Amino acid sequence: MSRVRVTWVKSMIGSNQRQRATLRGLGLRRLNQTVELKDAPAVRGMIGKVAHLVRVEG
Repeated sequence: MSRVRVTWVKSMIGSNQRQRATLRGLGLRRLNQTVELKDAPAVRGMIGKVAHLVRVEG
């Protein structure tokens, strides 16, 4: 299965609690952190919910 790299690039100040929980669910703990995840539909859905806060590669 392919992988996708997700980098948290924008602060979550002003975002709602569900978006904060989604970032945590993706494994992101601090700004400018990058995680590598399996490219699954569930992960793509989570990325879509916080697309304005993250950068996706792959």
